[in-house]
Amino acid sequence: MLIDYTKVDRIYIVCGKTDLRRGIDGLASIIQTQYELDVYKDALFLFCGTRKDRFKALYWDGDGFLLLYKRLENGHLQWPTNQLAIRRLDPRQLVRLLSGWALDATVHKVCPPGH
Repeated sequence: MLIDYTKVDRIYIVCGKTDLRRGIDGLASIIQTQYELDVYKDALFLFCGTRKDRFKALYWDGDGFLLLYKRLENGHLQWPTNQLAIRRLDPRQLVRLLSGWALDATVHKVCPPGH
C-alpha cells in the first residue's frame, strides 16, 4: 500500500458487504453517517464488496483523500460478515487480513504426549 499503515493512528474495517462502485464521497458518507466517525482524522478505512478478492481503502492524508483499490489474483480475504459492524484493527491484524488469514489468531495449547 502507499500508506505506511504502521504509522496510522487508527485502522478500521467496515464489516460485511459494501458497494465498491462507491467513490470517495460515498465511502466517506458511510463512515460519517452509519458509524459517526471523523474521516479527517488519521485513520485508514477498509471496505470489501460481495467478492472477497478485492477491497478499497480510504485515507485522508492531510490535504486530500487517497482511495486505494486492490484485487487479489489468487486467494481471497477472510472478511468479517457482520453487516452493521465496524471494527478497529491493529497493524498486525491488518497484515493477517491482507495475507488471507483470519483477523484473530487461534491459540492452540500444545500438551506433552500422554497428557
